[in-house]
Amino acid sequence: MTGPSSPRSEHSPRPGVTWNTQLVRTETVIDDTTPDPQPNRAARRAHARAKRKKNR
Repeated sequence: MTGPSSPRSEHSPRPGVTWNTQLVRTETVIDDTTPDPQPNRAARRAHARAKRKKNR
């Protein structure tokens, strides 16, 4: 298999166009004394389904 007829050479980007890296913290810290949130409907139904299946 042959390569492209006119290969493109690498070039440097225009001045000022390079990536700037910013460190952003995306984690949230939750205190241990905070009560657990209530499970949503899908989680409650899955728990009930597993409980029924276990009791069979």
